[in-house]
Amino acid sequence: MKEIKATMDKVVNLCKTRGLIYPGSDIYGGMGNTWDYGPVGVEFKNNIKRTWWKRFVQENPNSYGVDAAILMNSRVWDASGHTSSFSDPKMDCKNCKTRHRADNLIESNSKGKVNADALSTEEMQTYIEEHKVACPHCGKFDWTPIRQFNLMFETSRGVTDEGTNKIYLRPETAQGEFVNFLNVQRTTRAKVPFGIAQIGKAFRNEITPGNFIFRTIEFEQMEHQWFCKAGEDEKYYNEFKEKALKYVLDLGIDESHLRFHDHDKLAHYARAACDIQYLFPMGWNELNGIHNRSDYDLSRHQEFSGKSMLYTDPFTNEKFVPNVIEYSIGADRLTLALLCEAYDEETLENGETRVVMHFHPAIAPYKVAILPLQKNLGDKAKEVFALLSKEFMCDYDEAGSIGKRYRRQDEIGTPYCVTIDFETLENGTVTIRDRDSMEQIRINISDLANYVNEKIKFN
Repeated sequence: MKEIKATMDKVVNLCKTRGLIYPGSDIYGGMGNTWDYGPVGVEFKNNIKRTWWKRFVQENPNSYGVDAAILMNSRVWDASGHTSSFSDPKMDCKNCKTRHRADNLIESNSKGKVNADALSTEEMQTYIEEHKVACPHCGKFDWTPIRQFNLMFETSRGVTDEGTNKIYLRPETAQGEFVNFLNVQRTTRAKVPFGIAQIGKAFRNEITPGNFIFRTIEFEQMEHQWFCKAGEDEKYYNEFKEKALKYVLDLGIDESHLRFHDHDKLAHYARAACDIQYLFPMGWNELNGIHNRSDYDLSRHQEFSGKSMLYTDPFTNEKFVPNVIEYSIGADRLTLALLCEAYDEETLENGETRVVMHFHPAIAPYKVAILPLQKNLGDKAKEVFALLSKEFMCDYDEAGSIGKRYRRQDEIGTPYCVTIDFETLENGTVTIRDRDSMEQIRINISDLANYVNEKIKFN
């Protein structure tokens, strides 16, 4: 197995010092595991989203994108079951007044040997009492009984108290794809099977374990719903398992750091469900999920909305409510996995340690850094920057020695550094340095854009 050199502390520190990710509301002391993406981080995350969209929408003639509203009619959440059953088992420590998730307490106490998701509330209560699971904050064993807390953020719509209506910040993006099934099918003339994809924010009022951006109250999902005929659902379920795995492998994650994990406890509507887990610094954890959701979602929205969700096969005239294969991956969680996977510390020949992020060039925040050897070469360097920045994101740095500038770019994963020197003024060539090998070649300025574009493709 390939060694993972990242620790969470190292990744968090690098992210803050190099402009990838900052604590939310930082100058006010932060706020409950919220995070802001900085100048480097926003480029990194956007590039990840672009590769996902390219793979699952752009390159698939039967998939279509939407960007649904965050605030939806509250009946949507009645139909989906969220208003009645979307909750976490929580308990309060009577001694220090902190609140904790019972399932997290059990999994921590058992060191992951007990899957709390497969336990009922009563079974979790029994385990905590029999094993005297103590509060991780104060060390006391003095709990309230387990209670279920709804995870949705509530707000009200209306200008007066009398006219308010309860609505929710969406806890998932999937319902935006389901409620637009008829619109997308009609306007695109799509024939089943076809997919609807979306990238967007979701919100859950849950207690987070504090593992950086692994689980947050505000997060971004990349979801693809594949609508198909019953009888074909198993075939597509297995197909999307392989597609999901290939995607993260192509981004550069080592296969030994990934594994499939079938759900021990299926939702009542699910025929099959599995996760792809990644070996994070805190252990194996979910990276994305693939679910065979049967015809539950469209049938429920048909029932609650009164709108027929029947699809008519144009060849057989058969009418049916399509089944759904869901593939969902968190953009923030994938960002964390790629940060951990890319982190490396190399000992150089001179004994120095080089920290380098080995990002796939397609997702690197900056593709090229433009570095004038001396400040009096700045005018020419800025000409090169202006030329290349029309093609892709570039950085410009003229502060400090060239060696220190190389190190700064290594730490944010820039795959290529272009150095402008006095020979550039004479013959129009520059030095381009490869991040991973640190090898350098000379190339004509006129060939730079094509050279880099070929290197940064995501196929």
